[in-house]
Amino acid sequence: MGILLTETETAAAGNTTGSLIMMVLVYGIFFLAMWFFFFRPQSKEKKRMAAMLSSLTIGDCVLTTSGFYGIVIDISDEDNTVIVEFGNNKNCRIPMEKSAISRVEKANEN
Repeated sequence: MGILLTETETAAAGNTTGSLIMMVLVYGIFFLAMWFFFFRPQSKEKKRMAAMLSSLTIGDCVLTTSGFYGIVIDISDEDNTVIVEFGNNKNCRIPMEKSAISRVEKANEN
């Protein structure tokens, strides 16, 4: 009878080890899926925005996050600000941060 109990205990220990490996594998796949669907697109969008703002030049037409279209007339790299001219009125020039720009249309694309 002692031999039978030992074999049963050995089989039970192997079963818990297999289920532990399976649980770690499932959590690993879940984490990988979360990274692929949530974190990866967010980092790609951040890189795209950084590249767009670094290629910003004077004369580009920009769309701000508040929905206004304007023309970039000056860029200050020290404090990350740009001066944008809005509308036909040449006196409407507003300094704003580069992060407030959501889209850039290059001046030479027309």
